[in-house]
Amino acid sequence: MPQARATPSPRRAELLDAAYRYILTHGIADLSLRPLAAAIGSSPRVLLFLFGSKDALVRELLARARAEQLALLPETAGLDDAGRRVWEWLAAPARRPLLTLWLECYARSLADPDGPWAGFAAATVEDWLAVLARAQPPEQRDRPDGAAARTAVLALLRGALLDLLATGDLDRTTAAVHRGLSAHPGRRSAGPSEGPRR
Repeated sequence: MPQARATPSPRRAELLDAAYRYILTHGIADLSLRPLAAAIGSSPRVLLFLFGSKDALVRELLARARAEQLALLPETAGLDDAGRRVWEWLAAPARRPLLTLWLECYARSLADPDGPWAGFAAATVEDWLAVLARAQPPEQRDRPDGAAARTAVLALLRGALLDLLATGDLDRTTAAVHRGLSAHPGRRSAGPSEGPRR
């Protein structure tokens, strides 16, 4: 099997970008190099030369999906605020292809844990928990109840996201998220002088 070049080339970066745009529309589970190459103006032979193997290309695309998801997440203050702002980001219609791809990769990681999918599901849980941890006060972040609080928020967001992707019902799922966050015992409580967040 040809090996990928040690130093990434501009053409390699260009094709990775094009392949990522392709999988946002077509998914990644049944990815085949021939139709992918035809769609992005390349050939299977060139893709194998630049990326080493189909599995290596898939791993890079999965990493790109996780990195893009995390890079676009908003800065937050407090776990309650984090939950609301992350949900607003997740629920935006423009994010639907990215999140559908994330769900596909997550499910494949659980059903087929070997090969390029290995560890994707566990890694994305850790990614999201790290985002929520940054919204917690340092004294709470490293305590068991702090870990449980952000895990509960993540579970709420993930469940609502699955519902939204399945049904498209934004109003109902948003109301459920707000209700769940308001009832969450680990959320940050506003002090007497704090008004509503804008």
